[in-house]
Amino acid sequence: MKYTIVSSYCMAAGVIIIPILIVSMVAISTYLVYQLFLKNFLAKRSISQTLEKYNIKKTPSQIIKEYHENKGEHLTHEEIQKLEKNYTRNEPEQFLAMYDAIRENSKDRK
Repeated sequence: MKYTIVSSYCMAAGVIIIPILIVSMVAISTYLVYQLFLKNFLAKRSISQTLEKYNIKKTPSQIIKEYHENKGEHLTHEEIQKLEKNYTRNEPEQFLAMYDAIRENSKDRK
């Protein structure tokens, strides 16, 4: 009798624990896919749509490079990529602000 009670508790625990583990694994993998891939993709798409909306033909990396060259700073390709990633994730409005600064600088030169 004791054996049947213990085995029924083990089966009940397995019936509860296995679905919880499966759901947890699916949730964690979905979260990681979102954080690592989907979030960046959506942010980049939003920025490119904004640039298209304002009829800006430059890429975000070109805007960063020109902006810093106008300030007299020469950045490496890696630095530009880091800045692009930071601005894309945290400050997407900076691309328009930098583009405006580039445009103002080109008007001042003429």
